[in-house]
Amino acid sequence: MSARDALLDAYQATLLEEGQRATTLSVVAARAGVSKGGLLYHFASKEALAEGLIARLEVLAQEDLVAMREAQGGPSRYYVRTSVWTGGDFDLVFVAVAQLAQESHAGAQEAMRRTRAQWLELIRAEVGEEATARAILLLGDGLYFDAALGGAAEPSDGLSITPAELMPIVDRLLAAADG
Repeated sequence: MSARDALLDAYQATLLEEGQRATTLSVVAARAGVSKGGLLYHFASKEALAEGLIARLEVLAQEDLVAMREAQGGPSRYYVRTSVWTGGDFDLVFVAVAQLAQESHAGAQEAMRRTRAQWLELIRAEVGEEATARAILLLGDGLYFDAALGGAAEPSDGLSITPAELMPIVDRLLAAADG
């Protein structure tokens, strides 16, 4: 792993655990095991770290879009099926960038909008109808939010629903859009 990736990992982890305000350059450098000067060599500012994290999200989002486009069963089923918290690289960077967006970071907000718009475009291309495409996107968004609240991929509170339980609804939406 490169020093740059280690610094981004430390920045991301600190954002997730402590929030944006507690994520200082000194904290990130210490967590990555480098001097503050070493951090500044790779990232001249806290803003540069944010930009690096946003770039990481965009790379992982593009990989996800390729998988979504090529998914057996189509983009809609893929989107809902994968809208669960796994704790994987994409989840971690997505939530970290979302935290930046919630703190009014314009670049993070734009990256989040762009990612959702790209997911919606793939669903829309499959469905061919705007309202149905948005409904499917919102099913996945709600499923992800629900899983994130519980912190687990498998909900157990009796109020949650699994992707498998939502697939018949997705299938009905897809069938109605074809009709």
